[in-house]
Amino acid sequence: MEALFTSVLTVAVAEIGDKTQLLSLFLIARFNRPWSIVAGIFIATLINHAVSAGAGVWLGQFLQSEAGIWIIGGSFIAVGLWLLVPDKEEEPTSRFDGYGAFLVASILFFLAEIGDKTQIATVLLGANFGQPVMVTIGTTLGMLIANVPVVFMGAALMRIIPFKLARLVAAAVFILTGIYSLSADIVL
Repeated sequence: MEALFTSVLTVAVAEIGDKTQLLSLFLIARFNRPWSIVAGIFIATLINHAVSAGAGVWLGQFLQSEAGIWIIGGSFIAVGLWLLVPDKEEEPTSRFDGYGAFLVASILFFLAEIGDKTQIATVLLGANFGQPVMVTIGTTLGMLIANVPVVFMGAALMRIIPFKLARLVAAAVFILTGIYSLSADIVL
């Protein structure tokens, strides 16, 4: 259960203020089909994070030494520091306009997650816990927790949550997870 809860918390907090929330806002403004967009987010995240968690478990078998613990702990800290750098607001091109909200949301979310902080976090969580199913469920739930309210509440929610504060809290979660991993001298 620790893998599940840590994965949910890590991704939910990391996603606040992330470009995927801006993408959610863009999609609801463009299509106004919330359930189709949520389904697209779910499918894209599930596929992306299942592959990422599996890759993390595979990598984790090579990182069970003391050096591996330092690599994983240091990587969490590095992602935390990366979170301090704001995302650029990139508007998806209109080349997807001819397709439905579900397909567009699925494709754009899958592409947006490639190389993103949460994908890297999912790899690290998979390596850390060695439980790809629990990590995938947790990170997918975390992604939904952060993005579904944006889809349903849109711009009003974006005015309430200060992105800078959210980024700082997310950075602190990653950095503290890395420090805990290093100070406990064990993989979480």
